[in-house]
Amino acid sequence: MLNSLFIFIVAMAMVIYGATLATKYSAKLAEDFKLSKYIIGFIVVAFISILPEALISINSAFAGVPSLGLGTLFGSNVADLTLVFAIIIIFTGKEIKLESKILSNVNGYPFFLILPLFLGLNGYYSRLEGLLLIIVGGFFYYMVFKNDVNVSVSLEGGGKNKYKNILMLILSMALLLVGSSFTVSSAVSIAGILSISPILIGMLIVGLGTTMPELFFSLKSVQKGEDDLAVGDILGTVLADATILVGVLAFIHPFYFPVKIIYITGIFMLVASIILLTFMYTGQRISKKEGYLLLVFWIIYVLTETIISG
Repeated sequence: MLNSLFIFIVAMAMVIYGATLATKYSAKLAEDFKLSKYIIGFIVVAFISILPEALISINSAFAGVPSLGLGTLFGSNVADLTLVFAIIIIFTGKEIKLESKILSNVNGYPFFLILPLFLGLNGYYSRLEGLLLIIVGGFFYYMVFKNDVNVSVSLEGGGKNKYKNILMLILSMALLLVGSSFTVSSAVSIAGILSISPILIGMLIVGLGTTMPELFFSLKSVQKGEDDLAVGDILGTVLADATILVGVLAFIHPFYFPVKIIYITGIFMLVASIILLTFMYTGQRISKKEGYLLLVFWIIYVLTETIISG
């Protein structure tokens, strides 16, 4: 038990640190290539931010426990949409302000989150459904890219040491790969020893750990006054998790899973997105009060998952 726990802690630390480095250096590279802050937030950094849950999900599929990957994806999404925003607002002590461009990019956002829930109502994702989710997720990112405007953003260190940034990005992704593999094996071992579902570990522990890259990046962005960059990263990460990554997981290894993941975690994810977007569209900002409400919502989610899965 202690050996598995030690491996799990070290592996998660590798995942978090590797993903944090990858997010940092991908943002610097994006600026090297003169991409706008919308593309950096919604696409470049978001796709790097999903690496932890992507690698953990793919490893879980090959390990024969794809449900752990699905629980990690949905669980991290709930945390991203609620806890991460709450921490940013509480830590910085200020509201998050939004430009209309961000709001135009998230029109119909809940629809994209409904699709994986609808397809999973029978407790099974087929290879065809996985392909559909990948296509739909890709369409969302195409629309973001199409709506892009050439607004530059100043990221510390951008435009300098391009080859160093590339090398650090490769090294951080290697760290992620190793850490994600050991995270899955140790999580399954701990779940077996404690006689609890590995899905619960995926949703509440692994899922929470995989939100660290977007939390650190978004927190730094808000501190620098780049609120839209932070919001774009988080919303882009959630959308990619719910569509493209679930699709890849199903395409690699079609799988059955407990339907309660859809009816509990999935519904919490959808409701969280609706609440967050409602806050965003009200005055184009997320206030301090709304930040605390998002924190309360996440606590309710954790208690619900613990009680039902306990």
